[in-house]
Amino acid sequence: MPPSQTSDHVLAEEDAATFEIVQHGHKDLVQAIAFNAYGDRCATGGVDGKIRVFNRHKDGVWRLCDNWKAHAGEILELQWLPPTIYPNLLFSLGIEGRFRLWAEDPSAAPGRRFSSRDGRGKTVSELRSARHPYRSFSIKHDEVTRINYVALLAVDGHLTVFEGEEHQTLTDYAKIDDFQACAKPHRGEETCLKVRFDPNPEPCYTALRAGVPTDALSLVVSGMTTVRIFRTRDTVTSSFGAATRSREFYLAVEIAEHSHLVRDVAWAPGNYRGYDMIATACQDGFVRVFRVDTPFSKDDGKTWSLADIVGNGRADENSNQQGATAARTSQPRRLSQAPSGIRAELDKSGTHGERTSTDLPGQVQHTVKVLSKLGAHRSPVWRVGFDDDGQILGSAGDEGKLMCYRQLPDGSWAKSSELGMMKTRMAGPPTDPS
Repeated sequence: MPPSQTSDHVLAEEDAATFEIVQHGHKDLVQAIAFNAYGDRCATGGVDGKIRVFNRHKDGVWRLCDNWKAHAGEILELQWLPPTIYPNLLFSLGIEGRFRLWAEDPSAAPGRRFSSRDGRGKTVSELRSARHPYRSFSIKHDEVTRINYVALLAVDGHLTVFEGEEHQTLTDYAKIDDFQACAKPHRGEETCLKVRFDPNPEPCYTALRAGVPTDALSLVVSGMTTVRIFRTRDTVTSSFGAATRSREFYLAVEIAEHSHLVRDVAWAPGNYRGYDMIATACQDGFVRVFRVDTPFSKDDGKTWSLADIVGNGRADENSNQQGATAARTSQPRRLSQAPSGIRAELDKSGTHGERTSTDLPGQVQHTVKVLSKLGAHRSPVWRVGFDDDGQILGSAGDEGKLMCYRQLPDGSWAKSSELGMMKTRMAGPPTDPS
């Protein structure tokens, strides 16, 4: 039987409820877009230097909340902090290299939540490099310690990582580490730099058994044709005779599978699989998915009990959580408030260069292998990202299509769906000349 008009109407309503075209209102291309954790608030950044925030109301309609002039040039990246932080905070990075923080004023009138009456944003805080402009950033929030971690990658490949408890004061953030994450591009060479934190709260259980600390920071950096994964190891520094615990990044593994520019990189959430996954978008038209493992010896005398994996000091998570939180929050503060001296500067000298894989204490061996090489776009790929569960991988290419992939039982990835938009000329109804 042919489908009835009623069933066609129902399908049309379902499609309308699933996909909705929203006019963004920018006067130029949209360069960056970010959703909050709930998916009911969206921020867009355009080449015109403006940020527009949309809210999804109870009726399912997206409405403009505020728009303001945020940067003098195009906006490169946007990211929200978790909605559990009050008020809502939005980070942005402009082409001029200014890293800015915007805070919502819930008591302000609609249309002025983030901006002032003159249409310009009310910048809460700002960071900028004195040497080279920033080109990429990533934010990670620790729900236990309430500490924010900020990674800023400059155009010369230099990476700086900060931490802070005061969410709205970037100038009070303490510097954890700064080093050369990737090779410095040559003059006149096309550059493409990205940095992303590991979105998982803790390293996967196999990495913990291999010796990675439970509070280790992990991030992936793509620079030109190289992709590198860095992790922190615990170190002890001496300042004025007092030993202080600190963290230092080391090169965990380098991915050398690309011969063209890497346009984007993503770290998959959901490391319950026992390994991590990294996805890259490359100029050669391929999306590559890598598996990162931390091999361990089965004869290490450990079991899969919590005491053996994370240590006896954290075997009882409920009883020691407050003590661990106090220790984590106090140690970075003690390090940041310690005055500088000649000995401290000598200890830090020579650590800002390019990190290499060595056998220093605390470093854990990592291995990487290619899971899939996906060429569905057949054109340069510009963006790649995982969903919140790490089950779906999405990519956008030069042809203007969104490709979605899912992982197969054998661990490889395959294309599952494709979304594209086409402009069609609507024909008007015939008119009666009489």
